[in-house]
Parts: sequence; structure tokens; C-alpha cells
Amino acid sequence: MNNKALVKLSNVIGITSIVLLVYWVFIFISITVFGLKVFRENLTETFYLSVVGILALMVGALIINLMFNLTRIADRHNVDDIQMSKQGSKRLGIVFGLSFPLIFGLLFGGDYLTSRKKEKMLIASAKSIVESNLEKSEKLVNYSFNEKWIMETDNTLDLFAKTDKHFPFVTVIVADSIDKSKVFLGFRTYHRNNNDSIGPVKIDFIQETTEEERKYLIGVFYDRVEEVRFSSIDGHYELFYPVIKNGKKIVLYFSEYQRYGKIGS
Repeated sequence: MNNKALVKLSNVIGITSIVLLVYWVFIFISITVFGLKVFRENLTETFYLSVVGILALMVGALIINLMFNLTRIADRHNVDDIQMSKQGSKRLGIVFGLSFPLIFGLLFGGDYLTSRKKEKMLIASAKSIVESNLEKSEKLVNYSFNEKWIMETDNTLDLFAKTDKHFPFVTVIVADSIDKSKVFLGFRTYHRNNNDSIGPVKIDFIQETTEEERKYLIGVFYDRVEEVRFSSIDGHYELFYPVIKNGKKIVLYFSEYQRYGKIGS
């Protein structure tokens, strides 16, 4: 390969690397700002490291140009070979500009599909608890604030979690009252203190909720709402799954955080 062809090749590599880097930065900003979850766990790191390869190509192309110093010579003697028509340049610019909203749409589409997949998985986990373990589900629904029920609930949820390594974090939410004030209690883990003769206290189990979540729980426990509630925010997935048996109600609250899927995770 002669010097002229080598310089031309290095220019092509350099320009291609710059375009790829621009796309990469755009994707990086979109994913980071909007908290999109698009990639699988093993692809997240691969995507992140791809910038190293792009920069390596750019540096290599620059070094070749500097070593041979033939860019101006090649431009002087081969103007016809590298000159692009105005019409072609305009079309290329339009395609380049339209590619950004297309990429942005694909990123949001990938995030939407990831969220829907996670929703189906959480609902399937909830159904598995209720339908595959009818006896234990009956015990969960028969809520009574005492140490026996709390410990049985803790053991039941531990059993579910150890059966499936992909089982998400789950809490049993019930409606109760403290000093005539309606509250929602959440039960997941319980560590009994043998030196404590008082026993469990309701205030220690109050479930922290947002205003929207409280409105939903009020609808479930005090009205006739039976729909599930799913939310997805920046990799945090939550599912409220009502369980109603013989007029008694509990809500299975599934929560999971997906660290991978965006740059920096």
C-alpha cells in the first residue's frame, strides 16, 4: 500500500471514528439523563468499553497522518477523488440529522420493552406464590398482628426467595390502625429479640409509601380495587399485587432494582 492510499485510508477511519463517537455520546447522554434500561447485563460493559476502541481508531488514524504528513499532498493531487458534490453532501447531512431521533426512539423502545418484560416477570412471580402455595397463601391472608403470624410470614417469604434465585424482594402489606389512625404495615424480615418481653410493635412495621401508593392501597383495602399497580423509574421496578380470599385482603409488594442496562451501572 503506497503512502497516498494509506493517508486516504487513515482519513476514512478518522472520519468514521468521529461519527461513531458522536453517536456514542448521544446514546450515553440519552441513557444517563432519562435513566433508560436498554442493554442486557453483559452488554452494558461491552457498550461502555466500545468507546475505547473508537478512540483507539481515531488516535491510530491521527498518528498515521502525522507520520507521513501527506494529507495536503494527497488533497492537492487528488481533488477529484475526494471531492463530494454539494447535492450528495446535503443528502448525507439530512440522513445524519434524521438518525438521531431514530436512535432516540429505539432507545426508548428498548426501555419500554425491558419494563414490560419486568412487569410480566413480577406478575408471574406473584401468581406463583398464590397459586402454587395455596396453604401458605391462606396463612398470609389470615392476618393477625402477633409474633406467630409475623414469623410464619418471614419464613414463607424466605422459602420463596431461596427456591428461585431470581425471586425479587417481596413484602406483605396489610391494613391496620394505630391509635385509631389507619396505617399500612409491611412485613418481610423479622428478627426476634429474646431479651425483649414486649414483642413486636406496629409502628416498627409501618410501610413507607408515596401519596399515589397510599391512594392505591386505600382503594384496595377499603374499596373494591383489584387491579395490580406497576411502576418503573430509573431501573426501580415495583409491583403491587392484591390477594383477596374470603373477604380478607393483603397486597404482595414486589420491588427490584436493575443496576445494569445503562452506562455507569
